[in-house]
Parts: sequence; structure tokens; C-alpha cells
Amino acid sequence: MTHAENHLDEPLPTHQHRYEGLDELPVLILHRRRESLFLLLSGLFLGTLAMLNILGITRFLKLLEVDFDAATPGSTVFAVAVGVLPYPLTFLCTDFISELYGRRRANMVVWVGLILNMWVMLILWIGGALPGFEAVAQDGQMIVDQAGRLPVFYEVRTLAFGAVTASMIAYLIAQLVDVQVFHFWKRLTRGKHLWLRNNGSTLISQLVDTVAVILITHYYAHALPIDADLPIVRQLLVFIATGYMFKLVMALLDTIPFMIGTKHLVRYLRLAPSGHNPNERITPNS
Repeated sequence: MTHAENHLDEPLPTHQHRYEGLDELPVLILHRRRESLFLLLSGLFLGTLAMLNILGITRFLKLLEVDFDAATPGSTVFAVAVGVLPYPLTFLCTDFISELYGRRRANMVVWVGLILNMWVMLILWIGGALPGFEAVAQDGQMIVDQAGRLPVFYEVRTLAFGAVTASMIAYLIAQLVDVQVFHFWKRLTRGKHLWLRNNGSTLISQLVDTVAVILITHYYAHALPIDADLPIVRQLLVFIATGYMFKLVMALLDTIPFMIGTKHLVRYLRLAPSGHNPNERITPNS
């Protein structure tokens, strides 16, 4: 078995699919197109990941508040963390990378994202460990303000540590599940039904991610806006349902740019359409 046969899901750098009406590209231009797009998708993925881990759980957005039982005091609040807002973009990026560049590159980006998480935590830890200009009491403890709060950096640092710890575990599981399920559907459908593997992989992985993030954020970081007078299980289920429904809607919406983008990008990059050998060179009339 040849090297190419071992990696049929990954286009070789110099191979290009022949499309009617499109000229074959010089190798240099072909390489620049493919690597530039990969860099753009990877940059969006990693930049979004770093942003959401820092903003993460610094603020929760109240989407809806409903009083299901008038006899029971308190109402059910549907809320999502600020960090959830850009999160669906990460799955769109990995789906594009999986479709256009294959599983190995998609998995590589996922692992780089994990390293990025660790880098963010290291910088936050060093930033808080080194001496600064904050007022310190005689016992060496940092003086809090009138509201009993530490300086802004330390507030963000504490919340970011909680968010990063939660997201590191959930993200690694969810993104690897996303890549594996994506390629499972791709093999099962023999490269057809692009919408199915896009939505199927994302919805399953985001359910895993949402459950993990909510549970870790509550039991480890203690950062969820929980009402102590209401049943904890119900509130956690509401947070999970709210976060997942938000991601579900966004996943369904990103099907459109994914389908349109893939259709045009495979031609732009001279990649084979779904269902074809990515290393196959065919004539325009074949």
C-alpha cells in the first residue's frame, strides 16, 4: 500500500483536481492558496479560543426569565456565558479544515488549541505571581476595595482560571469527538450529504462540551449565577439546556456558510469534490 493510499482523505500538496473551465494552477500558487486558507481558518479558530477563555465566564447574559410555578418562589433564568457567543465559530473552522484538509490536520489544530489554553493559563499565573503596584496590608495580603473585591486583573484571572480549566477538559473531548464523528459520517455516507456530517458532528460534540463546561464551571470554579433557594439540579439542567439550544441554533445556521463555502473552496483550492479520491487527477470530460 502506497503512502497516498494510506492518506486518501488528505490531498497531497502538489495534486489538484481538474475542473472544467478552470486552468491547472502552478504548484507555487496552489501551495499558497491552500496554506493561506489553512492559516486563516486555524488563526480564527485559535484566536476565538483564546478570546472566549479569557472572557469566558466574566459575565452571564440573561436570555429569558420564566416563572413556571407561581406557588414556588423564584423563576427559572435562561442564561449563557459571554464566552459561548463566539464558540460555534470554532466548530465551523474545524469542519472546514476536516473537509478540505483531512483528519490529521484537524486533529493537529485541536491539539495546538490545547497548548494555547495552557499558554494562557501560564501567562495569567505569572502575571499574578510577580510583584505589582497593588496596595498590600501588613500581613502581606492584597487590600480589597470597598466592595470587597480584588483589583480587576485578579478578578479576571480567577474567572479565567475557572473557564480555562473547564474548557480545556470539555474542549479537548468535544473537538476530538467533532472530528471523529465528522469523518464517521463522511465514511458512512461515502462523501455525500455534507449537511449531515456538518450538523451531526457539531451537535453531538457541542452536547458533550456544554454538559462538561456547566458541571465543571459550577463544581470547580463556583462561577455560575446559582440561586441557593432553588433546586441545584434544575438550575444546572436549565444552564445546560440553554447553552446547548444556543449552540444548536448556531450550528444549524452555520450549515449555510459551510455548504456554500465548501462548494466554492474546493474549486478555488482545486480539491476533489466529496466522494472522489482527493489525489485523483481527472480530465475535464471525465
